[in-house]
Amino acid sequence: MKVSLPKIIFGSSALGNLYQALDNAAKNEIVAAWIDSVTPPVVIDSAGKYGAGLALEEIGQQLKALEVDPARVLISNKLGWKRVPLKGAEPTFESGVWKDIEHDAVQNISAKGILECYEQGNELLGDYSAQLVSVHDPDEYLDSAFDPEEKVKRYREIKDAYNALRKLKDEGRVLGVGIGSKDWRVIKRLHEDGIAFDWVMFANSCTVYSHPDDVLALMKSLHEAGSVLINSAVFHAGFLTGGKYFDYREVTPERDGELFAWRDKFNALCDKFALKPALACCQFALSPPGVAALALNTSRASRVADNVALVETPVPAEFWAAMKDEGLLRADYPYL
Repeated sequence: MKVSLPKIIFGSSALGNLYQALDNAAKNEIVAAWIDSVTPPVVIDSAGKYGAGLALEEIGQQLKALEVDPARVLISNKLGWKRVPLKGAEPTFESGVWKDIEHDAVQNISAKGILECYEQGNELLGDYSAQLVSVHDPDEYLDSAFDPEEKVKRYREIKDAYNALRKLKDEGRVLGVGIGSKDWRVIKRLHEDGIAFDWVMFANSCTVYSHPDDVLALMKSLHEAGSVLINSAVFHAGFLTGGKYFDYREVTPERDGELFAWRDKFNALCDKFALKPALACCQFALSPPGVAALALNTSRASRVADNVALVETPVPAEFWAAMKDEGLLRADYPYL
């Protein structure tokens, strides 16, 4: 991929009204904060699924309102969901998640479908266009198959979609083709089946809490193959920094005592070293070989600078040694 990524990639789901409908002023302030916070290119991660295309639409409109030169931004569009008319009161693709949106979305993964999503995404972006593309959550697409035969068919469709995206790159219409997945095993399968990735986004897979050998080996293999790695969901849906959800399920001390015990010890050690738990999470997530950037999200413009600081501020080696001594980090973890 003929581009180097900054250490932070800005997630845009808040612009698609995830959980709450932000007004125009708030969205403009978020985008302005992105532009002001890092040296170009400013990398923005989005998807047709975010608000049924609303996030893409808002990115284009807010960048235009701020008179941002398209050369200063690099937009990633995760493809596979296509905007369609909203026929009821709620969208059918994720009911209760996206607030006050005026469209629905349907999954559209195939060679033809993925190109339709790409073209529609660029239409929504207006004066801007996606330069990084991927198939959105191929693991979920496979998992929703209703029988083994359907799963085989869906895997073939995913590979066909990637071949179509590769042609876009060969034609010079995009800079890079990648993948983002919550299930690292799908990344591994496609990688071993010969799909070349310019960039790979891991989610919930390599964190300060959990960093299995198999995931580290895959990261190393992808790095050696030339893929740029992006780490995301490094707080396990916010649990490591004080939230009540772990990997998108609500947890309780009664049912998940081990998780809470780990977090309590982690917080105590962070306090001892006067570190924010979020900083420790982010600096660990940058440590595996090949990880160039973290994808971080916020619905508040005032938090953008804080997120940038999380990827730029180092953590003392003594903290990592203490993490190992306390059994909070694998003693043989080699990259810190």
